[in-house]
Amino acid sequence: MDVQRKLFTTRFKADKGSHLAIKDPEVCRDCEAKPCLYFCPAEVYKWEEGRITIAFEGCLECGTCRIGCPFGNIDWRYPRGGFGVQYKFG
Repeated sequence: MDVQRKLFTTRFKADKGSHLAIKDPEVCRDCEAKPCLYFCPAEVYKWEEGRITIAFEGCLECGTCRIGCPFGNIDWRYPRGGFGVQYKFG
């Protein structure tokens, strides 16, 4: 099964507020590589209108962004109980 089909079996219950945040937007503006746009398998991070936007509702909670940002500029926490991702196959 390819990644897109596996992701389709995943269910999400989004909270009202994000469990992801950019600590300092200036750091993102100065970052040339912007690896967050590429390492997230759910493509949660986008570069729009000169800033990083976060579509937290589709987060797979893998934690890649927590360790992948070379500046440690992403605040990552688990969603509140009862919210977040629900995996069908694991």
